[in-house]
Amino acid sequence: MSHVTTTRFELKQLFHLMIPILITQFAQAGFGLIDTIMAGHMSSNDLAAIAVGVGLWIPVMLLFSGIMIATTPLVAEANGARTPEKIPSIVRQSLWVALILGILAMLILQAMPLLLPVLGVPESLLPKASLFLHAIGFGMPAVTMYATLRGYSEALGYPKPVTAISLIALIVQIPLNLIFMYGMGPIPHLGSAGCGFATAILQWLMFMTLALFVFKAKRYQKTQIFSGLENIDLTLVKRILKLGLPIGLAIFFEVSIFSTAAIILSPLGEIVVASHQIAISVTSQLFMIPMSLALALTIRVGTYYGAKNLVAMRKVQKIGLITATVFALVTMILMGAFRPFIVSIYTSDYDVSVAAMYLILFAIAYQLMDAWQVSAAGCLRGMQDTKGPMWITLIAYWVIAFPVGIYLARFTDMGAAGVWTGLIVGLSVACVLLLTRLYKNNKRLQKEL
Repeated sequence: MSHVTTTRFELKQLFHLMIPILITQFAQAGFGLIDTIMAGHMSSNDLAAIAVGVGLWIPVMLLFSGIMIATTPLVAEANGARTPEKIPSIVRQSLWVALILGILAMLILQAMPLLLPVLGVPESLLPKASLFLHAIGFGMPAVTMYATLRGYSEALGYPKPVTAISLIALIVQIPLNLIFMYGMGPIPHLGSAGCGFATAILQWLMFMTLALFVFKAKRYQKTQIFSGLENIDLTLVKRILKLGLPIGLAIFFEVSIFSTAAIILSPLGEIVVASHQIAISVTSQLFMIPMSLALALTIRVGTYYGAKNLVAMRKVQKIGLITATVFALVTMILMGAFRPFIVSIYTSDYDVSVAAMYLILFAIAYQLMDAWQVSAAGCLRGMQDTKGPMWITLIAYWVIAFPVGIYLARFTDMGAAGVWTGLIVGLSVACVLLLTRLYKNNKRLQKEL
């Protein structure tokens, strides 16, 4: 049954979820930011090696952790439908899935360095990029299981524990990086590749800390997931994968188009790759704002979807899209005003700085489209519609954006700007198609219920 909700109440609920999630997202994105900054101050070779390594790791990591986002709408639906007794089984089965997927991801990353020569990565970058991938792969089971526990906690309305753990981890990362990048005691000087070892260790520490907190804290006792063991339930596992696999693939299709751009550009030289990596790093940090809003929208929409309250669900969607628009406009203004200062944080190299400031203009151009498409995707996840968005992102990024970008970068004199032009085209297509699908889903549900 529908009940009336107010704009003020929904804004309060969205921000209650979004702000801790945003801090968490910034902290987790900050891991890559710290790696990039520390590598950039070692040498352009170290920065370029990190760009290539991260370009392969990030898509794999987000594909597998993205699958585990299925935990969030499933827990939110059970919570909204007032069936909390279903939640422990959902999370336990999700943890089984996460463990298996994490091991699979680890094995994939061990084999990834074999692709580097095939992709045309310069020989000077191969040793550090390869070692980075080998090292960071060992953290993947922790990444996927942490994503499951995070989704469980946030869907119950408890995002703050995850935020606290992420902030502490961000502080711990700096000394860990220093130890492995510069060497200490028996640990040799590994350069930028040392970031891979530091990150893997950090991911395991984060997972163990969150698991211990969930086990001990009183707020989780009603749905205590560690009160017993369950064998794998193939029916529930199938449901998790049916919902989660399209989510992971949709994220993979989007993020990989950004990440693999560094590989496409690598034959154009270290300056081009380094400037691209800086621009990508900047826009990745800022993307955490609409992404956090989208995660909050998944929870709120999922809760109302479980309660079958379509009036409130549509109101949340409208408020979310308006909020996303405001955030995008503010982001565009700030990026335009502070471009030189932002780039100076990453590098003091004049050529790299000039190229990076130019590429940031392209990032400014797609902020609105990016905010709308990720918010629409978040709403659709809450309604447990994940297959449609998966196909939309595949078409928008890999059928349209990728060939446009690679053609303009390799076969015209646009260089890196060609790749970014392709990204703008892809994001625009995704935005229009996802908003259209959201509109049609709302119409369909209105007729069904």
